[in-house]
Amino acid sequence: MSSVCVINAIEVPSHMVQVALDVRDQYIAYFKTKAGFVSSTFYRAIDDGSAYTYINVVVWASQAHFEAVVNQGFSDAEGENEDGMKVLGRGFPAPIVVHPGRYEIIRSDVATS
Repeated sequence: MSSVCVINAIEVPSHMVQVALDVRDQYIAYFKTKAGFVSSTFYRAIDDGSAYTYINVVVWASQAHFEAVVNQGFSDAEGENEDGMKVLGRGFPAPIVVHPGRYEIIRSDVATS
């Protein structure tokens, strides 16, 4: 069973930065209460011309763990899971735009000394 990385590229207008940060923090606090949550890393673009302002990477222990948290969010029009949490990036208000994707690690390299 391999881990699953959920990578969300997020477009955030400058006047919505605090809202985006607050929503992301709410998601992570929720995910931390769920079995299979491994980690989350949040990135901010350092180039003004970047297509996506932020990248959020959430790692789940397995696809099954991810699906258990998202569950009915796949089929619910609002993306709500059984806990009433809007998942799959749908909890961010407009005009914030989330581009979600799920990935599995196929190679990982580290520097050697």
